Amino acid sequence: MKILVGMSGGVDSSVAAALLKEQGHEVEGAYMKNWINEDNIAGNCPWMEDIEDARKVAEHLGIPFRVVNLMKEYRERVVDYLLRGYSEGVTPNPDVMCNREMKFGAFLEYAGEAGFDAVGTGHYARIDRNQSNGRARILRGCDPNKDQSYFLAMLRPEQADAAAFPLGDLAKPEVREIARKLGLPTAGKKDSQGICFIGEIRMRDFLQTYLPDSPGPIVDLEGRVLGEHKGLHLYTLGQRKGHGVASPRHGVAYVVVAKRPETNELVVGYDLPSTEGLYASECTLHSLSWTGEPLAPTAEGQEGAVGQQGHLVFAQPRYRTQASPARLWVDADGLSGRLEFERPRRALTPGQVCALYDEDDQVLLGGAVFGKIG
Repeated sequence: MKILVGMSGGVDSSVAAALLKEQGHEVEGAYMKNWINEDNIAGNCPWMEDIEDARKVAEHLGIPFRVVNLMKEYRERVVDYLLRGYSEGVTPNPDVMCNREMKFGAFLEYAGEAGFDAVGTGHYARIDRNQSNGRARILRGCDPNKDQSYFLAMLRPEQADAAAFPLGDLAKPEVREIARKLGLPTAGKKDSQGICFIGEIRMRDFLQTYLPDSPGPIVDLEGRVLGEHKGLHLYTLGQRKGHGVASPRHGVAYVVVAKRPETNELVVGYDLPSTEGLYASECTLHSLSWTGEPLAPTAEGQEGAVGQQGHLVFAQPRYRTQASPARLWVDADGLSGRLEFERPRRALTPGQVCALYDEDDQVLLGGAVFGKIG
């Protein structure tokens, strides 16, 4: 295939380009220029350095290289989504949306118009392709410490079909070793941190640049005022640090358990399973998206409905947390539903993405956004 590899200037995408070339594909590299920190937010946004690193790798591999300017699309599809979510009192996931709207959205659209068959990235995930029809299934990466399939949960089937993930069978140390053996200029470069494509900028600093402070009381579950917050958008459920309220109980921290926009109150409680609002088993879902065949509706009377028992799935409510068994009920519209975990999960958060896997917890079925919790 003719593959355009998104090269970020890091070691993962560098090795991805090298492996795809080694596999015999016609490979070109491209840096997605999405953000250059024009508003001078505090932090590190090394986009110029990243471009040069990606260019050096492309030269080392002997492949063409280009810079693709997608700043307008990134602002409209990711930054506006992020700011809108926080201003509405939910916690969005820009990294997941960046994959759907940018890497396999605007960038894939650009690649198709330029004559490429697929887009390659350095994600630690696998593609299982049906040999008869070419349709793709996304599987977890083999390295459980690095599996990044969660971030691909909102991809659509046509986006999965056009994806190439050559690192899915490898562990991170193996990728570093390949980079060293090939003499890639990025072999020793540290992994990037922070917001997708924005760089090492704290989310709090980013939000305070674009959303005004809206101070209000911090209260406990009994309504006692314990302090003052700077704005509900700066906090998320389950947050232990950064709210500025010390717990009176030794060894048990205060955590955020609720946000009340109607009274502008931030509610904290003890980080214990018994604390009201911290753990939940049930939630609603919206914006259901399937990476392959959609699961059938569960409403009685709908064609193909599976009935009241729902679908058995493994649900992963955030990155770096384990998926667990759950029952999924899909509404007739196919876009919303209800999820019930077998065991209560901590800090299920409206606006966050829940990745959905098959009953073996290996095949990524799709994802959805948390709505009402409990």
